[in-house]
Amino acid sequence: MVDVGPFIKLQRTKRQMTQEELSEGIVSLSYLSKIENKKTKASPEIIQLLCNRLGIEFAEETNSHIEEKCQQWYEMLFDHCDKQEMTDRYEELQVIMNQSINESFIMFEIHQIRYYSVLRDFNKALAKINELHELVDSFNHKHEYYWYKFKGGYYSLQDKHAKAMKLFKQAQEKIPLANLNEVEIADLKYGLAVTHSQLWQQLECLDYTQEAMEVFQREYNFDRCGQCHILFGISYQRFKKYEKAIKNFQLAKHLGELCDNKDVISLAHQNLGYLYSTTGNSEEAIKNYLLAIEDKDVDTDNLLSTYTCLIEEYYHVKQYEKVEQNLREAKELLSKVTYSDLWNLYDYIIKVYTHLINEEFDKFKVVLTDHFIPYLKQAGEHSYLVFYSKLLANLLEEWGKYKESVQYYKLASLSYEEFVNM
Repeated sequence: MVDVGPFIKLQRTKRQMTQEELSEGIVSLSYLSKIENKKTKASPEIIQLLCNRLGIEFAEETNSHIEEKCQQWYEMLFDHCDKQEMTDRYEELQVIMNQSINESFIMFEIHQIRYYSVLRDFNKALAKINELHELVDSFNHKHEYYWYKFKGGYYSLQDKHAKAMKLFKQAQEKIPLANLNEVEIADLKYGLAVTHSQLWQQLECLDYTQEAMEVFQREYNFDRCGQCHILFGISYQRFKKYEKAIKNFQLAKHLGELCDNKDVISLAHQNLGYLYSTTGNSEEAIKNYLLAIEDKDVDTDNLLSTYTCLIEEYYHVKQYEKVEQNLREAKELLSKVTYSDLWNLYDYIIKVYTHLINEEFDKFKVVLTDHFIPYLKQAGEHSYLVFYSKLLANLLEEWGKYKESVQYYKLASLSYEEFVNM
């Protein structure tokens, strides 16, 4: 059993109880502070009195039943798993954990970071990170591993990929001491692969994806194999090895269908659409984008991303009625989003094309120059900066505003240099 002091502290803060309220009539305030900060070991009698006041039990021995139920819940914390069942199991465990201090307590608390991240409840995920921060000194090696890993996952979903990479690497350093199975290590390697992909570090992405894939294949985990094929496809596309990219996206789609993973199927079509768009095949691009949004139950961010790609493609081929139709659908979907950190990005894209379609060119220019382009610069979204700076420059040139157009052509060129050197 780890030192009980941090457990006492966490249970006290969860109940919004002050040290004065907990210690009164049991120990001095300074002595409770020493207990909570592991500067002294309290007698069993004092621990029992503190637990009584908190309304919890203190279990010195590991409860195998609780540990087993926790492990079952941990194995559900993935995007493709049933969210309602995940929540039901969490609420059941939360009742148990709120009634006692046991060996599984800290691990359960750390896993809540992943739980809230999977549910895309980022406010609660961050609150849990802040709540646990003061207990880090009491973590063992396995606790530290999951602490770094789940924080890395949280920041990855926030598009803070450099920060996520640092945390994933810290988790990786803990592997030799944390007594982990190969599936868990493969999951971390997949997280590292995704983050390298987001940072356009393709060779590293391929290496980590291959290492993760070998384990997932041995386990016949088709969901995770499908996700790995998506990463392979993205990497090969960026290397302009289009046949290999298409093959991997199609394999991902097949595996998604095999295990009824709608998110993998949608992502495969979305990436195929983007590949065909970049190679000038608008017909195949549109076909795949439409297949990607066919099922509205997939991840909302992926849906919105596909809608914006579809709007751009329809505008490129001058199918303006289709642009208007998809703008309406994208607006409706965006109005239901409460958690997306990319909300501003999608909102700006929708506004840009709404003004273009309505021939509101002054509003179009103001949105880009005063709002969208500054937002993209601050966010470091170089690929979008290239596209939208060039779009603005082309239209300014058409309108005879050559001096202004040159300014945005230069911005597109500089952004492209930043993009390829990432």
